[in-house]
Amino acid sequence: MIQCVWSPKYEIDIGDHVFPTIKYAHVRAKLLRDGICTPGDFVEPAPASDEELLMVHSPAYLQDLANLNRCERTLFSELPLTREIVEGYRLAAGGSILAAQLALDGPRPIVCHIGGGFHHAFADRAEGFCYINDIAVAIRVMQARGKIKTAAVIDCDLHQGNGTAHIFENDPTVTTFSIHQENNYPAKQQSNVDVGLEDYTSDDEYLSSLQMHIPQLLDSAQPDLVVYVAGADPYQDDVLGQLKLTIHGLLERDTYILKQTTTRHIPTVTVTAGGYAMHVDDTVTIHANTCIAASEQNTAYGDDHRTSNL
Repeated sequence: MIQCVWSPKYEIDIGDHVFPTIKYAHVRAKLLRDGICTPGDFVEPAPASDEELLMVHSPAYLQDLANLNRCERTLFSELPLTREIVEGYRLAAGGSILAAQLALDGPRPIVCHIGGGFHHAFADRAEGFCYINDIAVAIRVMQARGKIKTAAVIDCDLHQGNGTAHIFENDPTVTTFSIHQENNYPAKQQSNVDVGLEDYTSDDEYLSSLQMHIPQLLDSAQPDLVVYVAGADPYQDDVLGQLKLTIHGLLERDTYILKQTTTRHIPTVTVTAGGYAMHVDDTVTIHANTCIAASEQNTAYGDDHRTSNL
């Protein structure tokens, strides 16, 4: 019981790169093959509009992207700047918008976006593998549509969600949480709650940290929507990190987070974010497991989930 937002256009050509854009199609194929989803469970998004992107990003920066302009606002990206890539990021932002809308309006509390999670993009510049901050765009669009007043971002990627933290740093309507490897990229910004983990942190310590922080955060913030950034890169065989979570531990992470949101009747969107395992099949399994955990929580807690503080 899960609805997934996905597009075949997410598999974009970024050249010889550690970021495997093929993972999105492989996650969909695995969910179909394993009987978790049917073809009808997948919904394709439209690209985010200029009006929607301007709710987060500056006009000058969006103009640079439109013109493929290599300048101070785009040069911190670690990706090529091509028309296909820019359109792919606009489409991913549209995917997170659609997933949020479906989570708020649909019959089940969790919707999985097999894409998105580009949390290093700032309002006025690119960074890392991120050109457009789909997380922030989705939240701003839902607020503008009057669907929500408050939101929380629970970011469990290996890397701190620095762009998201900076975008919302002075906004009392959005609570940001990031649990990440401290001694790693990027230069840190200030989330509402930051948990910087030591190198080689394993399953038990990671899960204990979540148990220490997540219930209190949700009870305090009482968000109308949660965006869960379910990065696959805390995995022990990820080439960009030194955390030591197992595939089972990451599934326990997903199950714990999603149980905390669904038992509180909070509509939730999952986004895939990072994942750079030595074997791409491991990354695919980790992302698919997020969808499996979501499906299980939808089944257990999905009825009558829509409550609102509006």
